[in-house]
Amino acid sequence: MTATLDSDTDLEQRLIEASHVGMTTAIWAKVKPDAVAVYDPHGTRSFSQLNANANRITRMLRDHGLQPGDAIALLCSNRAEFLEILLANFRGGFRITPVNWHLTAEEAAYVVDNCQAKAFFAEVRYEAALKAAADAPMLTLKVAIAGDAPNSVGGGFLRYEDEIKRYDGADIPDPILGNNMLYTSGTTGRPKGVFRKTINALPFALGGARTGYNWRTDVQLCSGPAYHAAPLAIDIRTPMSQGIPVVFMDGKWDSETVLKTIETYKVTHGHMVAIMFQRLLSLPDDVKAKYDLSSLRYIVHGAAPCPPDVKHAMIKWLGPILYEYYAGSEGGGGFTITPEEWLTKPGSVGKALTADAVRILDDEGNVLEPGIAGTLYFPVVASNPFEYFNDPTKTAASHKDGYFTLGDVGYLDEDGYLFLTGRTAECIISGGVNIYPQEIDNELIKHPAVEDSCAIGVPNTEWGEEVKAVIMLRPGYAASETMTQDILAFARQQLAGFKVPRSVDYVDDMPRSPAGKVQRGKVRAPFWAGRKVQI
Repeated sequence: MTATLDSDTDLEQRLIEASHVGMTTAIWAKVKPDAVAVYDPHGTRSFSQLNANANRITRMLRDHGLQPGDAIALLCSNRAEFLEILLANFRGGFRITPVNWHLTAEEAAYVVDNCQAKAFFAEVRYEAALKAAADAPMLTLKVAIAGDAPNSVGGGFLRYEDEIKRYDGADIPDPILGNNMLYTSGTTGRPKGVFRKTINALPFALGGARTGYNWRTDVQLCSGPAYHAAPLAIDIRTPMSQGIPVVFMDGKWDSETVLKTIETYKVTHGHMVAIMFQRLLSLPDDVKAKYDLSSLRYIVHGAAPCPPDVKHAMIKWLGPILYEYYAGSEGGGGFTITPEEWLTKPGSVGKALTADAVRILDDEGNVLEPGIAGTLYFPVVASNPFEYFNDPTKTAASHKDGYFTLGDVGYLDEDGYLFLTGRTAECIISGGVNIYPQEIDNELIKHPAVEDSCAIGVPNTEWGEEVKAVIMLRPGYAASETMTQDILAFARQQLAGFKVPRSVDYVDDMPRSPAGKVQRGKVRAPFWAGRKVQI
């Protein structure tokens, strides 16, 4: 039966209270139990079904010995089970790490092991699942999301669909707010978990104030991978806390399917990145005109720079509904800009909420005047600083005098609006996905012909950047197209597809620091020469 509310103010207060123990979905299961909470290619879940399954999973995890603070790894595509496990984590007091299902088996196995997962939920259509489970000695529970796979999934996995039925779906009486730890790759090797001891769930419960949600009518589209930080926060946690149904898209991006989905479900909100805008704009005019997109009210974007002409074209097409943000997994940023503001400040990523939210410094650490570009530094949250999981050395290196940097370069104009102009960090951003070149170099130098490797990001009109490998060959080997294809074939065996270089250049020597480290910025510079913005 639908719960009776005295007012939306009463509902908001109940959501605030529930957010502190991860139980906001339980509120919505009472307010609108039969309303659809998630649409995905495999079926739907109502709010009551979603909530009940989250309770079942919490009980299952506890039954298998997991305690508050213990880690869960989740390797799963955009489907209802992702939400059920996520919700169980946040009401059970656990710490969840969503795993990028694009990774190779070895890369996924590293993340599952490194996060110290005691439970692993995996969609077994991905080959990485079995290896990741086999290589993580701390696991005490392995659950297969099998879908249409045979009943016997092997590898010591329990079958999700069968196992959760054994447990009671009633709200657990003792919920504890859980945490999450996402992985961001490091410039010196393996990915690292970005960890905070506590998590603030309140902004998700109050997210409607920012997005203008109406819980009675609105619909959120999740077109990007749910494991990524931005879709996880913007497309899942915020709308779920606000009682907004989520439409999951699974598989490879298809521009016309996106438009059809928006029309079919009357989508009002979504999160995208610049490459998605570019692909939508490239559709023929008759295809774009075929679909009714009038339900759209709020599209937020970030994660990668958006060329101003692309954003202008999107606003001309859809109207002033594009909102932008700038932030990082470690924190910092906090910049936002409305479409109306952006039209007066094209190219800006927004204005900080407070004057001390960012420092822009030169190489000597001096604060720069408005209009002069420098490295961006953000204050560390002293009460709850981030750390790189099990890596105190890297954590210490990222903090300086109470501030840290994401490696981005930019300037503030006279009105306090931030414009990004480049990056000192080695991260390559291709289509909104972070790629860390050291991971690529670590594999390429294993090739018998490679003396040294320097992976860099070079301009790509559609993706923003693409990966190029600059290679020094060992004596006795010569550059050729055959050599290039052999190196790329080797890379495809070792790396996830999105990390494989699109091209290879050869050099006789690399620029190096006095300590002998390859100066990646100098290798990268010629490819960006003459460009005003060097992302």
